[in-house]
Amino acid sequence: MATRFLLRAGARLAAATTLLGGGALGAAVITSPDPQATLKLYSTVPVRLFRDTVTAATIVFDYEYSLWGLPEGSTERPSIKHEVHLRSANRLQELCFKNGGIYIKLGQHISQLEYLIPEEYVQTMRQSMLNKCPVSSYDQVCEVIKKELGGTPDEIFDEFEHAPVASASLAQVHAARLRNGQKVAVKVQHTHLTDAAAADFATVEFIVNTLHWLFPSFDYRWLVDEIRESLPKELDFLVEAQNGEKCMANFRKLSPHIAHSVYAPVVYWNLSTSKLLTMEFIDAAQISDVRAIQELGLQPSQVSKLVTQAFAEMIYKHGFVHCDPHAANMLVRPLPSSKGNIFGVRNPQLVLLDHGLYKELDFATRMNYAALWKALVFSDAKSIKENSTKLGAGDDLYALFAGILTMRPWNRVIDQSVDHLVIQGTESERSELQMYASQYFPQISELLGRLPRVILLMLKTNDCLRAVNKALLQGSALEPFIIIGKISSEALIEAKLSLKRSLLGWLIVWFERFFVEARFLGMQLAVKIFQVRKALSF
Repeated sequence: MATRFLLRAGARLAAATTLLGGGALGAAVITSPDPQATLKLYSTVPVRLFRDTVTAATIVFDYEYSLWGLPEGSTERPSIKHEVHLRSANRLQELCFKNGGIYIKLGQHISQLEYLIPEEYVQTMRQSMLNKCPVSSYDQVCEVIKKELGGTPDEIFDEFEHAPVASASLAQVHAARLRNGQKVAVKVQHTHLTDAAAADFATVEFIVNTLHWLFPSFDYRWLVDEIRESLPKELDFLVEAQNGEKCMANFRKLSPHIAHSVYAPVVYWNLSTSKLLTMEFIDAAQISDVRAIQELGLQPSQVSKLVTQAFAEMIYKHGFVHCDPHAANMLVRPLPSSKGNIFGVRNPQLVLLDHGLYKELDFATRMNYAALWKALVFSDAKSIKENSTKLGAGDDLYALFAGILTMRPWNRVIDQSVDHLVIQGTESERSELQMYASQYFPQISELLGRLPRVILLMLKTNDCLRAVNKALLQGSALEPFIIIGKISSEALIEAKLSLKRSLLGWLIVWFERFFVEARFLGMQLAVKIFQVRKALSF
């Protein structure tokens, strides 16, 4: 019954969209400065919407048909459900690749939602959406370069590789060489993407709003609002270049102790426009490639520490945050000034790429978020509730918010053991998380609708960093949480010191700092003892 209803609803939606779009299409083509491109663009919208509808209906039908007659708890249901999850994830992946553009951005977002969707979807999207995006042809690349720089690649550059070294949802990168011999990376936006993105956005908005109308508990309109705000900025590569420079300036000014360990490629402004970005070529290992990192004489654990520290500084001290730190957007190389120790181990330097999506946290939000993470690390239930409520979770969903941030159930969040936030990664633990996601799906949707969009982007950033650290450490570890706790505590102390005007006030804050540092020292000592015991047990 439900499947037939969805199929009928999907058919009606596709037909309605096609009819409603007909009049707008004629007007858009007539008034467009490029009628041929506009006609091509708008003629694909009904096709994409029909493709979306068919894919959704096929997925729903597969679940209904395959699980028919298999009640919860039956021995066959888990394996059949796993197979359906895989098939459906592959269908969704195929849809994203066929439609391209912001659909791939959505696929990348899905790859981080471990707390909400089955692992099969997360892994399928994560394996494909970061490194296997569709590629524009060389002729299309030449078209963009000629339009933006006034000449062909051969006329502008001394050398220009036809095959891209990387491709993402919005652009692809080619290696090239300037006339002076300098090797550069040229980021070229996919052709007609600005207009296509607008059409795709309208399609996605229509689908999300309609799904919410049909199923009120499915409320992801906040995602539409976020795309509406962030996509135009991501499509302007000059904004991306400015973000990268501001990020580095913040490290030099506010975090000078690690500024040399965080790097963004130098931009060649005379060869950059809103749709083309020419920057320094960086020869480094991808952040999740453990073998390549080790071959460079670097320790994955130290790389993980640097990644956590750099983003904690951005979030809690700078208030200007790179919100798309998935594995394809971070590289690592030996720090140019380091020579290595007697064992050949060198210090790492983190290279940040793709600065298109940044968010600013105002002072109050930044302090509340810092206080929340400090409370999470110290298992302070009262402070967790207080600061979660201040951030918009409310008195009723603060425990769920804490669970999404840490990927731990509430009883573990407030557990007083040192390693209470460490994810063991066992099958039973994964099953427990999926059970919670299924059981509390309406509440999760409501929570995500309540939270400010800047906090939603912090959730995404948190999810991306968790995935990167998991790859580097081959699991979860306590060290990243200690780093987050220490830097969030430092930010709170610094804020309090800046507001105190009396000697007594300063002394109280300095005593608080001493007490907090002592607690973290105790936690680090406990970690060392645990590591020694674990090593001796082998």
